[in-house]
Amino acid sequence: MNATPSFLPPNKWAKLLPREFYERPAYEVAPELIGCVLRREIGGQVLRAIICETEAYQGQDDQACHARGGPTPRCQVMFEEAGHAYIYFTYGMHWMLNVVCEEKGTPAAVLIRAIYPLDGLEKMQELRPRLAGTESWLGGPAKLTEALGLDRSMNGADLCDPESGLRVETGIYVPSEIIQITPRIGIKYAPEPWQSMHWRWVVAYPQMADLIGQARIRENMPVSKETLPLTGLP
Repeated sequence: MNATPSFLPPNKWAKLLPREFYERPAYEVAPELIGCVLRREIGGQVLRAIICETEAYQGQDDQACHARGGPTPRCQVMFEEAGHAYIYFTYGMHWMLNVVCEEKGTPAAVLIRAIYPLDGLEKMQELRPRLAGTESWLGGPAKLTEALGLDRSMNGADLCDPESGLRVETGIYVPSEIIQITPRIGIKYAPEPWQSMHWRWVVAYPQMADLIGQARIRENMPVSKETLPLTGLP
């Protein structure tokens, strides 16, 4: 059982995202992952967080995509069945979580760049104590993998398996007007037009907190700084 209360209890209608959801181009999947719940089970504890930021990487033509040169031991999972995790090591120190998309044989993935915590904060703080409780805490792809205890051992995990230690579930509705759409980050190596492709989707933490707060109100739950971390609430 979690030692901390839930900031948004699991919706009784929440569903595991089916494989068909992922069997599409990454640039279609990425915006629809915003507001979904990333669920991690580790050491008998459940960690849950809302996905706030994503980036799409689509096929071998995409010169920012790891698979642009074809299959390698590192990116092989991108060529496999959709709905699996692609977790890779970068800069000699960080793990990054991606969700594999498209039909088998067409490499595509969505990078999960930021999350908003819901359940298991104490465990997340234990795994990633730096900046805990601030807006910078889980606002980056390497930060969230550390907080969720994700590494190579979870590469290839089936996100569609109800017994998996990592999966994605339906979450909250996010109005399209509050989702920012921008070029991807950190791909200076890629030539145009790939550098300028608007394949990044992000919802700012305060706006996500507002949405979660509204969901709490609908469930007759209190709204305060204690119930909504990473905000300026009194």
